[in-house]
Amino acid sequence: MRLLPTALLLAGCHSNPYYDPAKPHHTTKGFRNNYPHEPPASVWKWKWEQFWNGVPKEPEGGYQFELVKPDLNFLAANRAQPTLTWIGHATLLLQIGGVNVLTDPHLTERASPLRFAGPKRRVPPAIPLDALPHIDIVVISHNHYDHLDVQTVEGLNAQSGGPPQFFVPLGLKPWFAEHGITNVLELDWWEQREHRGLKIHLLPVQHWSARTPFDRNQTLWGSWLLEHPYFKFYFTGDSGYSRDFQDIARRFGPIDLAAIPIGAYEPRWFMKTMHVNPEEAVKIHRDLRAKYSVAVHWGTFRMTDETLDEPPRRLAAALAAAGIPAGRFFVMKHGDTRKLEALFKMPSTLSRKRKDLVDASGTD
Repeated sequence: MRLLPTALLLAGCHSNPYYDPAKPHHTTKGFRNNYPHEPPASVWKWKWEQFWNGVPKEPEGGYQFELVKPDLNFLAANRAQPTLTWIGHATLLLQIGGVNVLTDPHLTERASPLRFAGPKRRVPPAIPLDALPHIDIVVISHNHYDHLDVQTVEGLNAQSGGPPQFFVPLGLKPWFAEHGITNVLELDWWEQREHRGLKIHLLPVQHWSARTPFDRNQTLWGSWLLEHPYFKFYFTGDSGYSRDFQDIARRFGPIDLAAIPIGAYEPRWFMKTMHVNPEEAVKIHRDLRAKYSVAVHWGTFRMTDETLDEPPRRLAAALAAAGIPAGRFFVMKHGDTRKLEALFKMPSTLSRKRKDLVDASGTD
């Protein structure tokens, strides 16, 4: 009984209900990154620089990104062929093993807590919410507004045929419950769950979390590995460059296909701890020992200083400088669907001549 007051006192000091002193990324108030990095830079300094110096101008008449119309009938019926469709920003539809997976679904007009202000979508969602195939699994990397959208997850939860299973980092389950969504599994870094024939792992990246000025790093963030018996798909979410990717490769590499962000990186003095640039994205591709990578987190919302069409050009230059064929780290059009059978290590395909994932520009 003498220990009770001490236990109560210690409990009162912990605002993080998940706190585990054996885990270095846990703190009594929330979570932190694995590796040392510079402290957050001043957002007010950044905004002052934008006001004083301006930002690069957009093309006259706006951007002319091509929006491919997906074959919705095929995607709705498909439970056999592995495919990947880029819906926009960090939202991908992965069809694998008869399971439909969405990453960080955002299908509304703004990446903002406000309906009338904040980053506005420049390209419509390639698949509207009501046209999606039935979604079985949703993975959320963190709670920033361009990755966790209230209207989208509420719509998915109400989809015809039953809600998907949501997988989220520690601390986000109560937020989902507040919005009437209870089919949620929380994971810590390096934890896994099995669902619908897939092993689903939450893995570390260097980033942060917040939805208000008062809750910074109180919920966890992370990346996701979806492991099929014949295929490993890795979704980075958001990240600055760190040794976490080498750690992931030691446990799970090589990766068959990695979705790596290439946008939202300028100015570097402000963004470098939280968002990689295209050159660092190429380093991640190599760190993961990825057979193929796909570029995401660009061309949909302009949230930082670089123009929306710059990231693919810088990626192409970085790949050329590294001696990596462009097809190994490819850029998709909004709405484009790629068939992934060539990446599956199924016995029935091992004796076939290997098909390339992309067109002739991406030869082995």
